[in-house]
Amino acid sequence: MGIRDFKTLGPGAASAPSPANVLAGDPRQQVWNVLSSGDGRFHVGEWASGVGAWRVNYTEYELCHLLAGAVRLTDEHGAAHIYRAGDTFVIPGGFRGTWEVLEPCRKIYAIYE
Repeated sequence: MGIRDFKTLGPGAASAPSPANVLAGDPRQQVWNVLSSGDGRFHVGEWASGVGAWRVNYTEYELCHLLAGAVRLTDEHGAAHIYRAGDTFVIPGGFRGTWEVLEPCRKIYAIYE
């Protein structure tokens, strides 16, 4: 396996949260998975989403670096955090709450399951 470059992502894959989890908007998404480990537990790539909100239940750990836009993550107890382009944050496994895209966004992700 060679070094992967984010400069040539290609068209990506269309995605969206499960309709049962959507709370607001129509968050159409695009995913460019650049690398997955052989055991399927580690993934790296880019993700983009339109405005909307949905419920999340993380089993994985995710490092996020926002390239554009703004998001609000609210945990199941109501604690909310807003992140904007340039911010980097980690979502721990076990996080439950909502993911809300306030402005169309794009992020680099690294996920460990």
